[in-house]
Amino acid sequence: MPIKKSAMKALRQNKKATVKNYKVKANLKELIKKSRKLIEAKDQSTSPESVKQAIKAIDKAVQNKIIKKNTGSRKKSRLMKRLNQLEVK
Repeated sequence: MPIKKSAMKALRQNKKATVKNYKVKANLKELIKKSRKLIEAKDQSTSPESVKQAIKAIDKAVQNKIIKKNTGSRKKSRLMKRLNQLEVK
């Protein structure tokens, strides 16, 4: 355990941030999974909407530095690639 007052405060802040970041990442994974399932089910009516929602969440996570910029770009790219393959076929 930290001894100095500032270190104690830093630890409290770190714990709060960890919990918040975990929730955001879990929500992100859930949205991406949901989008992929809809794409694989070839549900053309709801797939684009769910992908759009997932991309919005990815952008927010990148903006708040919860995930790295390149990771966000990679995830968006792979989602769009799958969606475009659905629309071509």
